[in-house]
Amino acid sequence: MNKTPALRVLVTGHHGYIGSVLAPSLDAAGHDVVGLDTFYYQGCDFGTAAEWEPSRGLDVRDVGPSDLEGFDAVVHLAALSNDPVGDLNASWTYDINESGSVKLAVAAKAAGVGRFVFASSCSMYGAAGDDELVTEDAPLRPITPYAESKVRAEEAILGLAGDGFAPVSMRNATAYGVSPRLRLDIVLNNLVAWAHATGVVRLQSDGRAWRPLVHIRDIAKTTLALLEAPTEFISGEAFNVGSIEQNYLIRTLAEIVRERLPHCSLEFAEGASADSRSYRVDFSKLEARFPDNRLEWTAVRGADELATAYAAAGITSADLTGRRYLRLGTIKHLLDNSLLDDDLRWTATL
Repeated sequence: MNKTPALRVLVTGHHGYIGSVLAPSLDAAGHDVVGLDTFYYQGCDFGTAAEWEPSRGLDVRDVGPSDLEGFDAVVHLAALSNDPVGDLNASWTYDINESGSVKLAVAAKAAGVGRFVFASSCSMYGAAGDDELVTEDAPLRPITPYAESKVRAEEAILGLAGDGFAPVSMRNATAYGVSPRLRLDIVLNNLVAWAHATGVVRLQSDGRAWRPLVHIRDIAKTTLALLEAPTEFISGEAFNVGSIEQNYLIRTLAEIVRERLPHCSLEFAEGASADSRSYRVDFSKLEARFPDNRLEWTAVRGADELATAYAAAGITSADLTGRRYLRLGTIKHLLDNSLLDDDLRWTATL
């Protein structure tokens, strides 16, 4: 492929867990990157986190065509990020993750944006089971508001393809890895944190569910490939993002953590039971379409990265249940202190 000219790229959710790694990586690749975020997670930094500039404080639900003029591409990460937040109030998840995402894509097309990379999720396969690997053509079986919102948004966004507009969906596996906006409410990050801080690898389920994983730096690498690919490679397409080697049983992840922190014991949380979300994913479409985009990380390497970073930062047992690194805790704190209203909008101007 010929080298793609520098693109002017808007990254929504640039201040989040993935975005705070992805935006700088696109900039390092030579693109002109602008961030857009509502900044729910201000102050939830891990270590010393530099603010990304230039950026805009704007709720993605309020973005119109005039806000997108002059951009070649949008990378849309902004979303309520997980099942616990979705369970708190499902209407928020549908409003932001589905309606807000579709409105953004429509605005991007109206503004003449050529490419729209949508961060979706393998969680849409939800109850696929573990009998065979699921491809992008497999039936979608979302079982949570978060997953359902991604299914609906993806269908509408990919349906906008044409007339110079090229949307593509990244069905990301469960993310892991160190970020300036660390999350401890995702499986590998959580397991390593509990082990480091308490000496116990603590499983929230019976550990028999399958889950595909992908490092956030590999997500960023794949985003760059999709931005720079010829339009015919990606327009209207969905790609599972991860690697077949990283389909893990949760209990296997626990063993990986114990190997990295061998002094730890294994413990099941009170009431731990089977997780209905279990799926093994086929990533051959991404590998075939982008053979040079080799993903570099594994859970073994990721567990080492996380354990090293937690030790350096001094993660404690209080951090495991505090709000700084848990998205649900932060949202509840903002609501309880009337900083957000009943629609998850700021009660005062940022």
